[in-house]
Amino acid sequence: MKQITGLTLKKSIMKKSARLFFFSAFLLTAALVSAQGSFSTGADIVSSYVWRGVAQGSNEPNIQPSVSYTNKKLSIGAWGSGNFSGSLKELDLYATYAFSSSFSVTLTDYNWIFSKDYFDYSDGTDHIYEATLAYTGGESFPISASLNTMFAGADKKADGDNAYSSYLELGYPLSSNAKIFCGASLTDSPAVYGTTGFDITNLGLKASKTLEITDKFSLPVYGIVGFNPSASKAFLVAGITL
Repeated sequence: MKQITGLTLKKSIMKKSARLFFFSAFLLTAALVSAQGSFSTGADIVSSYVWRGVAQGSNEPNIQPSVSYTNKKLSIGAWGSGNFSGSLKELDLYATYAFSSSFSVTLTDYNWIFSKDYFDYSDGTDHIYEATLAYTGGESFPISASLNTMFAGADKKADGDNAYSSYLELGYPLSSNAKIFCGASLTDSPAVYGTTGFDITNLGLKASKTLEITDKFSLPVYGIVGFNPSASKAFLVAGITL
């Protein structure tokens, strides 16, 4: 007979708890759907995947699908990315609550490692959990800001302690279709941002345009030129929104 150790029992309980959580979330979503709300879906195709100034995987195109459900001030959804060679995969779940048109808070469950069972939420999990507070300025004060902190999961330092990687980004619109942005890692973040303290990781310009293909069909495109001073890197990304 196979002996059940305390560690094995703990992992089994964590997996069952994770499945119960997802099942409960599914039921909650079904309940929300019965109320007035709306679904949306979309996808971006990007020439390379750069996140907060840090290149993800090899320098190759990625497709980034998303699906979400919004009911009044609450939005829940999933966002993913995968390169064409299949060597990179990411699946993120999130929930956003908008207090107003300017302020919102978001909880995100990231997973881009995929070395273990997706439902493994025990110590050593692949998941990373982040809280975000976002502000979108109005016409009189058009600066946008977001503060993001990873508070649990696989975001670790070399000694195994939580890194609490934190990222602050400010944006300012230059026109209706262009903005400049500056983002920085606020803490020691060896695994996520590759920093040993405060350092700027994401500085650049994003511009967008709508290409009129026919009278009834147009294609939104955008370009980003950016720099990561912390890593002495530069990037140029083109994207298409479907």
